[in-house]
Amino acid sequence: MPYLKVLGLIALVVLVYHEVLLKLVFDWWKDPNYSHGFVVPVVSLYLLWRKRAHLVRLNRIKRPSFPGLVLMGAGLAMLVAGRAGAELFLQRFSLLVVMAGMVLLFFGRGMLKSVSPALAFLMFMIPIPYMLYDSIAFPLKLFTSCCAAMSLTLLHIPVLREGNLVHLANTTLEVADACSGIRSLISLFAIGSVVACIMLKKNWKRALVILLVIPITVFANAVRVVATGVLAHFYGSAVAEGFFHEYAGLMIYLVSLFLLLSLCRVVRGDDPEPG
Repeated sequence: MPYLKVLGLIALVVLVYHEVLLKLVFDWWKDPNYSHGFVVPVVSLYLLWRKRAHLVRLNRIKRPSFPGLVLMGAGLAMLVAGRAGAELFLQRFSLLVVMAGMVLLFFGRGMLKSVSPALAFLMFMIPIPYMLYDSIAFPLKLFTSCCAAMSLTLLHIPVLREGNLVHLANTTLEVADACSGIRSLISLFAIGSVVACIMLKKNWKRALVILLVIPITVFANAVRVVATGVLAHFYGSAVAEGFFHEYAGLMIYLVSLFLLLSLCRVVRGDDPEPG
């Protein structure tokens, strides 16, 4: 019966949100910044699967909480307001609010507390509004170009920076949106959240690891731009924009991921891995 109830709730959510979900999947497909959205629900289910024994015990002593109706109503109101204003982010976020309200209504506060990490992780599948995206990407581009110019100067390479443009003697490098690091920042935030939830027991350590994603990503992306500038200075722009430009992002991302996992192990120390 509990499984039938869960399937029924899923069917109800799909019925109400099918248009929102279809547009969301379409954005994952066409926007490379959010192609990781296909993986996010799978990881969320894995987080629930790891706690399945605990969730079964909670289901036996569940105490349905009627304030869940208020939470569901708030989520549906967000959906209506989002449709009226053609605001996709509000519509998509309302899905998580409705799901939380359903859990609270039918399974109780204890169940909602246990599944809240998996529900919160679903935030990473929702594209942020482009107004917010640009407000983050633009400062990142300026900071990265500034760090690159300073580093190249320390390496005795003549350089002139104008905004997000880095002028070398024989070429000009532009720190575009794809080079700002925001794509790596979003995906590493998602990975860091999962790693912290799985490997760490204390909440402050989890928060610390997630916050460390920011300096790791910024540093790694600055290294990428500096390496591109060095290659362009000594070997010409064709070398920097060829094979290296295509695969440098992947290499830097793997290095960032390695640094994140290493720092997570350092932060964990002798703490036991959470069950």
